[in-house]
Formats: sequence, C-alpha cells, structure tokens
Amino acid sequence: MTAAELRQCGLLTIGTMSSLADSQNVTLRGNKDHYLRSQPGIRTRPCGEVGAALGTKRRYSPKPDSPSFDKEWPASYRRRVIILMFLIVRRMRSFAFILASFRLASANYVNQGQVLSFNGISYYAGGIAVGQIETTNASSLSLAAAQFPGQDLFPLTIIDTSSNVPSGDELLNLTTAYDSSDDVFQSAFLHAIYLRPSTTNAPARSNSTMSLDSQLSRQGTSLVLSSKEIHGLKSSVVTGVTVLSLPRGPYFVSVHTGNVYKAYRLYDDDHLAFVQGVISDEEGAFTTLPAVTENVMAKSIAVPSRLYYTETEEQPLAGLRFGVKDIFHVKGVGTSGGNRAYFYLYGRQNKTAPAVQRLIDLGAVLVGKMGTVQFANGDRPTADWVDLHAPFNPRGDGYQDPSGSSTGPGAGVGAYDWLDLAVGSDTGGSMRGPAGSQGLFGNRPSTGAISLVDVIPLSPVSDTAGMFARSGSLWAKVTQAWYPDFASNYTSYPTTLYRSTARGGAWSGGNVSEDATKVITSFVGKLESFLQAKSTPANYTQLWSETHGEAPADVNEMLYLTYGVYVSHDQWQELGKPFFEDYAARFDGRQPYINPGPLARWQWGQVHSTEEVYAQGLHNISLFRSWYETEGYGRHDPESCSEGLYIYPWSVGQPSYRDVYIQARTTPPLGFDDSSVPVMAGAPEVVIPIGEVPYNSTKSLHTEYLPVTMALRMARGCDHHLANLRVYIMPFYQIYHTYPLAQKQRESIALSITNLHCSTFSTPAFFVHVNFIKQEPKSDDGTYFMAGKSHTSNSNRIVALVRTSASRTKDDFDALAAKIEDAWNGAVKEPGKEAEFDEAKRLLMVVFTPMLAIREGGMAIPDAGHEEAWLKQQLPYFKEMSEKHGVKDFTDLLEELKQMESLRGLLI
Repeated sequence: MTAAELRQCGLLTIGTMSSLADSQNVTLRGNKDHYLRSQPGIRTRPCGEVGAALGTKRRYSPKPDSPSFDKEWPASYRRRVIILMFLIVRRMRSFAFILASFRLASANYVNQGQVLSFNGISYYAGGIAVGQIETTNASSLSLAAAQFPGQDLFPLTIIDTSSNVPSGDELLNLTTAYDSSDDVFQSAFLHAIYLRPSTTNAPARSNSTMSLDSQLSRQGTSLVLSSKEIHGLKSSVVTGVTVLSLPRGPYFVSVHTGNVYKAYRLYDDDHLAFVQGVISDEEGAFTTLPAVTENVMAKSIAVPSRLYYTETEEQPLAGLRFGVKDIFHVKGVGTSGGNRAYFYLYGRQNKTAPAVQRLIDLGAVLVGKMGTVQFANGDRPTADWVDLHAPFNPRGDGYQDPSGSSTGPGAGVGAYDWLDLAVGSDTGGSMRGPAGSQGLFGNRPSTGAISLVDVIPLSPVSDTAGMFARSGSLWAKVTQAWYPDFASNYTSYPTTLYRSTARGGAWSGGNVSEDATKVITSFVGKLESFLQAKSTPANYTQLWSETHGEAPADVNEMLYLTYGVYVSHDQWQELGKPFFEDYAARFDGRQPYINPGPLARWQWGQVHSTEEVYAQGLHNISLFRSWYETEGYGRHDPESCSEGLYIYPWSVGQPSYRDVYIQARTTPPLGFDDSSVPVMAGAPEVVIPIGEVPYNSTKSLHTEYLPVTMALRMARGCDHHLANLRVYIMPFYQIYHTYPLAQKQRESIALSITNLHCSTFSTPAFFVHVNFIKQEPKSDDGTYFMAGKSHTSNSNRIVALVRTSASRTKDDFDALAAKIEDAWNGAVKEPGKEAEFDEAKRLLMVVFTPMLAIREGGMAIPDAGHEEAWLKQQLPYFKEMSEKHGVKDFTDLLEELKQMESLRGLLI
C-alpha cells in the first residue's frame, strides 16, 4: 500500500512519532527490492486495519441493511447531529493541537547538524558537540553571531600562542601558518578567536612591529576569548573568559548553547570513489555523514581540520586522512561489499576491523568507505557493475578502466589531494591493478601481515590488506607503522636485480610504446645504480623446469586452476552460502541479487572446486612457496633480507576504455603469470609510478597521458625493507600543473631546471630529478586557495626538495626561482608569437623545501658545501659502474665532471 493511499485513509505514521514503527515491518509491494521491506519507520496497512493498529475503532463501513444517514433519518434530527458535530470539532481543535505538540515533544529528536558556506566553501557542523563555552560575558556569543543573521552557529579558531597577550606579528604568523597548512581553515574562522598561551605566565614579546589591536582589525576579529582576562583592546572587540581544552584549529559555536563543534570541510566525490562519508561519533565509533552538497550523483565527504592533530611517537600518522574499501567493517556504519542486499540485510556493524582500528590508533583519520568490485572479486566497468556504479579513473581522458577490486580507494587517492591514503585488499591483484591504472604506490604485503578479522573474505589463502598513496615516502612511512611484525634493521640492499623475462616480459615491442620503453629503461638504469648491480634476466618458468625436483615439470600447468579453485570455493563457503541462507530466512525464501561476475565464480566453484581438487590446489601452493624460497627468486639473506629484488613492468600507458563491453565472464581468473607469483609465494610486492606517456584519446580527441608503473618484489617478510628502498629513489623537483603540457614542453622545462640547478650549485645532472604531476582545474570545487578564496583558473606550481647550507643563501634560491619561472614562461609560450598574459599558463609559485637527508644512486648525498671531497671519495665507484658494468648514467656523469672546471681536477 502506498503513502498516497494512506493519506486517503487519513493516516500515516512515522517511526519517530511512536514506538509503533518498531513493531512492524513495511509491507510494500511491486518492483521494490525485497530488502527495503525491512526498513523501520513507515507502516502501511489496508485502511480498515490502520485504525485497529492504532488502538482505535475501525472506520465505519455501513452494512447493506443499515439505515442511510441522508435518506432514512428525519431532517430535524440530521440538522441537530450536524450542529453538534460542528461544536465538538470546534472545541477539539485546541486539544488536537496540544496532542500533536505533545507527540512532537516526545519524539526522538536528533540533531543531525547543518551545512554552512563561507566564501564559497561548504562546511558541515553540529550534531556532535566536542566542548562548551561558558564565558563570563554572556552576551559575547550573541554579539559574535550578529554578523551571521539567522544562524545559530558562528566560526571560531583556537590559537595556541607563546604568551598571554600575543603581539600582532605573532598572531599574523600563526594564522598564516594555519592557512598554508590546512584546507579547512580560512579567514572567516578568525571572526572569533580563542587565545591559549602555550606556556604559563609567558611574557608578551617586546620586539613586535605590529600591535595585537591592529592585527585583530586587519583580520576582522570581533570576539576574543581567553582563559585569562585580556586588557587594552579596542572597544570594538568583545572579550570573554572561558576555558577550552580542545586542539587548536577552526570550530563552530552555538549561540544558544555554547556548544563547540568540529569544522568539517565538505568535498564532492566527483569520481564516485566513495560509498559513504563518515565522521567520528567521538565515542569510538562512526556515523554516516548526514550532509550533501549539490552535484550529479556525487556524495559529499567531510574532512576535519589538520590542525586538530599533532604527530607524536605514539601517533606517527596523526591527521592523515584515509578511506577504506567497503569490505572492512567499521563500528556504527553499514558494510555493502558492493551489494545493496548485503548492506540492508546486515545493517550497521558493531565492530571495527582491527586493520582499520590500528590506523586510527596510530592517529589516522577515517573519512569514508570506498567502492569495491562486488565482494572483492574482479569486474570491469561498466556492464559488470550492476548494483553500484564503477568509480571513475582520474587519469588520461577520465574514461579509463580504474581496475579493481580496490577500485574506489585507487580512484580516490588518484583524484583527491585532500585524501592522503586509502586501504584496500589484494587477493590476486586488487591493490596492484588500481595502483597501475591510477599511477599510485600500492602494495600487496606478505600474506598474514595484518589481521583480516571483520573483513568480508574472498579467500583466507591469499587475502591481504594494502595501502594506496601518491607519495612514496608517505606510503613507506605508513606501511612501516601499519605492519608491526617485520624487521627493518638490515645493513644493505639486495645486490641482485632480477628483471623478469617470463613469457616474453613486457619491456619493449608489442603493446609497449617507444616512450614507455624509454621510461622503463631509464628507471632500471637508476635502480641498477642504486643497487650497484647489473640487472639479471629472470624466467621463473625456465628456472622451475630446471629445479622443480619431484614436483610437476610445468609450473604454469600445475597452478593454472589453483587460484580459481580456492577463491570460488572459499568465498561461497564463507560468504555466499551463509548470506543466501540469512536472506532467505528473512525474506520468505527469496535469493539476493548478485552481480554476474561473482555469481559466475560461485557457480563455477560449486561444479569444479571439489574437496579433492581444492586440497590438491593447496598442496600445489605449498610446493611452489617452498621452491620459491629455496630455489627461486624469494630467497632470504641475513644482511639484505632478500637475496634479490625482482622487477617487471605493471602498466605501460596503454588505454583501456571503460565503455568497451567484453564477453561475459563464466569462470574465475585462471592461469599463472608474474602477478600471480607473490600470491602463491606470500611475498610482498609494490607497484610504483615511474613516469607517464602520451596517447591519442578517442574520447577527448586530444593527446592525453597515462602512467607507466613497475612492480618491485622481495622475499616474504621483507615488507619494511622494500618500503625503505622506495624512500631513497624519490624525485627532486615536483611540478604540479593544471595547464596541459605537451611532451616537448615537459622536456624543455625539465632540461632547463636541470641546467639551472646544476649551474647554480655545481651539482652533476645525475642527481637532479624532475617529476610532472597533472591536475585538473575545477570551476565548482577548487582544491587550491589564495587569500582564502578558491583559485580555480590554475594552480601551476613547482615544489623542490633541496640541500641547504650557509653557502646557499636565500638570494641564491630567489635568483634560481626567477630563472625557473622564465624557463616555464618560455616553454608555455606559443612559438613565433609574442608572449601574452594567459592566467591558465601562469606559474603561481616556485617553492624550495629543505632536505634533511636523501640517498641517491646508492650513496648518501653529502651536505651542501662538501661535494668535492665526497665526489673524490666516490670516484672509484663511478668508474666501476661506468667501465665495468657499462651503466650509461655514470659514463655521462664522468664526462660531465670533465667539463666542470671546478671539479675537473678530481679526474687527474
């Protein structure tokens, strides 16, 4: 029965109006999904039954032999009855109003917060108070809110100062630092401030060039609160005394209650990476974000201020924002696993998966649950994704396959600079696939690296939890903290570099473009330099055939069915079967909808995964793992953890459009290749971005760029050492650009930066690296801000990690920045034309960040000013790498040293 039919009956009950709603399920009919019928809150019954359910008499329904009111009753009687009814109704109006008011007052009212907007930026506030202001000046809150008429909430910033009454200079420096380090904070939050001295009775600074009054006026502050009385301020500024023990940063305050709420900035999920945004309930659980902003299909994700969090030894990940694949349970939030029936059947979870909880305990901030291929299987967009829509890959033309099954986490980290990390899972490639498609750092750890309790399983045989990040150093830092049980105190790195040639490899020719080949070759050369080793061709198929012992002679044939057998068997037994039983018990024997891919896998498994075949598959895995760690490429070493480092290309920049329909799947993944080796061996493998190459898009009809990535693998248990390796081969200059740069323009800018840096600081070109990062400008959701306002026309900027010393002055870096800016302008100017101002092409800034330590080419780089002695010490190594091993980079380095007058004497 519909709501419209209920209204015709004159009755419609809502769940919060009485406990009645909890006593009965919905009885909707028609094409609604069965699981929707279990939702509390709305009851539908035939009109004649509703009154009885409410405890009233049934509505009058005259019988055929009953007298007719308008025909058989006397006219005078009818008039009296009508008058009496009118008087009764009139007297009852006030009673009805009182009754209705009583019902509303007794309803279960919940404050869901509200959405506010300042300077074009949307925020979520309220719902969960984290503090309260009790000021000695009771009218101060109302005065502070006067500039926001009709609003109960006004913005406030808690500022930690070094003295009771800070100078204007200190306040300016603090708020400037807040603005540059936090995307939630903006100038509107300075309307009201709470000053909190960090040191008891600290004196005011005497060398101030600007008064506190002046700075308060400049930043528009009208209310100043503090734990102590503040004297000497202008009368236009209201003051009050209160105590707040909250972290520094922006908040919202209720005028009526004094309650303080965290400020969450709302971002649109344009790439559909998230299933739902979440916020902390401040009691150890989470709640779904009850706020959205306008957008097509996209949800809003709320992120708290980064200023709330301070990194400590116990919380090294403090303030890092992360999302989780929607197979990990989170307390207070439902899990879908990519399936709507599963989400509604099981509802909110009462536990948080230990893998997620560990990140929270380390200080990371959970902001949402992210899309997954249904139940972590393998699907392609768009036809395979039936229950939910596939997230969008931000790379290239925006219509490339994002890969899976950790699709949402990969797309989200690739698309959003406000999201630092994302947790996914890898059973047969579900982390590494999205990392390759989006150009990210993404890993499959050693099997058993972290608990997978309270996670929807694919198969316990090879399920693992991995991490996505855009930065290699951040990925390394997080994984080393997240996986607690691996040693990292090794004294060296592997001296053998295995370059896979199994089944032809994917190094050149075929689908590998010339541009991709150059990128791969360059990377391998640098890795050889770092390890001081020449790469060795490696073919696991051939090595197995020579050393397999009593095992079957063909490893590919032995393991061809293995993965398909155990994943289809295990997921049906551990997930599918109990899910079907629970659903049938709840919905009169009905079956839940399952996407075609997972359903085909389960059906195949019920036919082919017999107990005998399953047992043989596990035995084959045991045979392979034992061989891999004794005869294969996963041997351990006491000094370097892993005897060798195994590498192969993962993605080579080839387009794979999301709108191409492929043949329907009828089996789970079958076969065995390089990507399957760590699955069977239980070894760690990470996919890393090494560059990007152009392609001609059939969607945008423009030249676009796709990432080139490599897979790096070490022996089982060497996860921390593998992470350390990536830290030391990071880029030098990072160029973030919204203006589309052609390959020639990139080459021109990279060459100019290299030459300018080398000539300014006498640095060999060997040690200068340039990395380009393309970003998309958005007119409706800017991610780059100037003066607190969204700067959507461009965000072209260059950030460089540099060595500093007393001999490298600020003037040196200023001059270098100016020259780099000129090089940029020359590269983006149209050939043969006079340079004209174009906001989209303008370079906003060049920033130099001091480098505390770096390792390059296998060597710890010296402090600035100590290059000559260091180069002389390393010269034998340079010559060995050039003359003995034929590494071209070192040959070029020696030639470069000959041309540098200041260093030429080193070669004599």
